[in-house]
Amino acid sequence: MNKGQIKLVHKGEYAAELDVELIESPEGWAPYLSLDDARKLDRVREALRRGDLKQASKFARVYRLMPIPA
Repeated sequence: MNKGQIKLVHKGEYAAELDVELIESPEGWAPYLSLDDARKLDRVREALRRGDLKQASKFARVYRLMPIPA
């Protein structure tokens, strides 16, 4: 059984939301990500690290984080 979930990636002043599927399995270390979803997370994380928002937004919804006065 697979379940959809949102994963967040945060680097510097940016965050990204990615839709991924968690794979449930009676064997091994479930739940886990597919290889494609794991690579997508890595691509987005690396793009955010470089500041390449255009590349990150190909795979995820990208947000700029702003501090709020408390």
